[in-house]
Amino acid sequence: MAVVCSEDELRVSLADGRPLSVPMAWFARLAHASQAERAHDELLGDREGIHWPEIDEDISIAGLLLGQPSVQARRALA
Repeated sequence: MAVVCSEDELRVSLADGRPLSVPMAWFARLAHASQAERAHDELLGDREGIHWPEIDEDISIAGLLLGQPSVQARRALA
């Protein structure tokens, strides 16, 4: 699984080859992080999530597949 963060989106290449992208605005900590902080990600468990240690952000793959933004983004959209 590969993870790429641009200014506008979080892109994940899943283990089965499917690409997935979501707006960076869904995850405020990632959106406000430096490119170096975004580039330092770690896989959680059996590839069930992604962790960024410098900014203490965890995102589940299941949540991405379900189209769930962060709690803060959901509040802003409500």
